[in-house]
Amino acid sequence: MKVFKKIKEIKSYLGEQIKQGMTIGFVPTMGYLHEGHLSLIRYAAKDNDIVVVSVFVNPTQFGPGEDLEKYPRDLDRDIRLAQQAGATVLFTPEVEEMYPNGYKTYVEVEQITGTLCGASRPGHFRGVTTVVSKLFNIINPNRAYFGQKDAQQSIVIKRMVKDLNMDIEIIVCPIVRESDGLAMSSRNVYLNKDEREQAVVLSQSLFMAKEMIQNGEKDALKIKKAIIKMIKEKPLADIDYVSIVDIETLTDVSEINNKVLIALAVRFGKTRLIDNIMAEGK
Repeated sequence: MKVFKKIKEIKSYLGEQIKQGMTIGFVPTMGYLHEGHLSLIRYAAKDNDIVVVSVFVNPTQFGPGEDLEKYPRDLDRDIRLAQQAGATVLFTPEVEEMYPNGYKTYVEVEQITGTLCGASRPGHFRGVTTVVSKLFNIINPNRAYFGQKDAQQSIVIKRMVKDLNMDIEIIVCPIVRESDGLAMSSRNVYLNKDEREQAVVLSQSLFMAKEMIQNGEKDALKIKKAIIKMIKEKPLADIDYVSIVDIETLTDVSEINNKVLIALAVRFGKTRLIDNIMAEGK
């Protein structure tokens, strides 16, 4: 596996591969890889000749008081795991390489970034779309792979790619969960024993909500209240939001007739966890 830190060098290398007709699959990450990331790399390896994985903790998507400095990092481990999963190229730029002195340009998707995580993390998606658009320009992939766990992010990226006429196929892959149902996340490492035990309520509440819909419940408010009630039974849980939204516009729905996204964000101690599930009304 080749490892690059400089934009000029990776662009040169991948440019030669593209000239030879190679297809490129791209998996952008912030590192501290877990099975969710590795599943994306495996999907990419099945579809493409070359698999590029980026490891870059992007400062522009963190707000004041968030965990930028504490975000877990272990590059040697990431290199080993990425290679084992099928990555052929790793891109690990420094912040100064991606945002040199005098940097002034940002990419922003409107409306759908103001709900869910965007409501409580202002500026977050501006940072996400900026860094992803830069990475797309650097890597020039045929396909890019994202996880369903970050559902809003995937929807926002798809909108950006469509609106800016980027010739990239966005592939969203299923959530990978721990054996007890907790969605895998690099931030799970922050949880203490009690927090970890109680955090499983997130997936449990989502599975319950989907079952309610499958059994014919259409009242979104009733379902939302049931989720909140279940989560609040865990004393360490502090709800940021619970929302049931249209899968394209991300606006709240009152009656569930079509496919919806049920999404939530909950803090356990200082750790903010997100999870979601898709469901379709009968």
